[in-house]
Amino acid sequence: MAVVRLDKICKRYGNAAGPVAVDNVDVTINDGEFMVLLGPSGCGKSTTLRMIAGLETISSGTLSIDGRVVNDVPAKDRDIAMVFQSYALYPHMSVAENLSFGLKRRRTDPAEIERRVRETAALLGLDGLLARKPHALSGGQRQRVALGRAMVREPMVFLFDEPLSNLDAALRVNTRNELIKQHHRLGSTMIYVTHDQVEAMTMGTRICVMNGGRVVQVGAPLEVYWEPADTFVARFLGSPPMNLFTVRAPAEAGALEAGAIRAPLPRWRPDRLGALAGREVVLGLRAEDLHLDPAAAGPEGGRIRGRVFAVEPLGAETLLAVEVPGGHECTARLPRHIRARVGETVDLHFPASAAYLFDAGSGLAIPADRPDAARAGALP
Repeated sequence: MAVVRLDKICKRYGNAAGPVAVDNVDVTINDGEFMVLLGPSGCGKSTTLRMIAGLETISSGTLSIDGRVVNDVPAKDRDIAMVFQSYALYPHMSVAENLSFGLKRRRTDPAEIERRVRETAALLGLDGLLARKPHALSGGQRQRVALGRAMVREPMVFLFDEPLSNLDAALRVNTRNELIKQHHRLGSTMIYVTHDQVEAMTMGTRICVMNGGRVVQVGAPLEVYWEPADTFVARFLGSPPMNLFTVRAPAEAGALEAGAIRAPLPRWRPDRLGALAGREVVLGLRAEDLHLDPAAAGPEGGRIRGRVFAVEPLGAETLLAVEVPGGHECTARLPRHIRARVGETVDLHFPASAAYLFDAGSGLAIPADRPDAARAGALP
């Protein structure tokens, strides 16, 4: 069992009063899980990964792998393998030598080394490249060598530090699929750091969203997408990000009215809305829930009126950027056949069930009292 447990892990640089890079991270990565640490640059995700790897010291808290506390265990004795963003291949060694280097350092039997290298090369499509040096490989081939070097070790835990960020878009998709396939094949525990929410959504068993050195939310990808804990998660997970409008809660239960915005709120009880009356709240709407056709929103739907200031035809879909009176902007993801002109005034309609509410002060979600059946059906 390769369970990785981070118990109130902290990382400070300098003395005890120094800046906190990672603050009380408390997460358990289960055996065989593909956990993605997701967040913007500087949020502490790579530092957390490096502490798991043994490349950074832990200021406080407890890190255990397979039930064994490893705070003071050297990296080489933790039975982990790490794939770096920069590949970190030895330029003077062939592919075969790069793959076998770690095993030779551990004095593995030569016949076993040969077997593992051949099997791993075949799995990753490297069997015809074993004699080449890294300079004679493409970026994708180098990344596969870096992955293969970790795989031949057969460790308890794989660590990935933004391994796809140096690849072009097409190769990134192919390599991402390769990683997913290898995770299913190996069944190993994998921890993957990225700032790319598409990678997180498509690869992770669970996502751990970090911000400012802290864990903001942990959950299955669709759970985090459909039920964000706060406005940071709502905007960070989604492309385009969730549209957010700072408005005042209605004085009476019913619809939220704010100039060009009208949003019925049937998912919140009247007494819950009454407690918010007059306070600033944040209304959230996903881009895919906005429609030009009022019929798509249903008879009890809401509406946003604004002026189109950008049209982005992407082939499979069209993004419409709309300026809303009151200093707001929003983006709608619409079908590809939609035709709209810059400067045109449009009404964007949405189902009442698509609305989110957040506290304007803390940014925390205001949970709905009545779940959306369609949304709940999408959750794992």
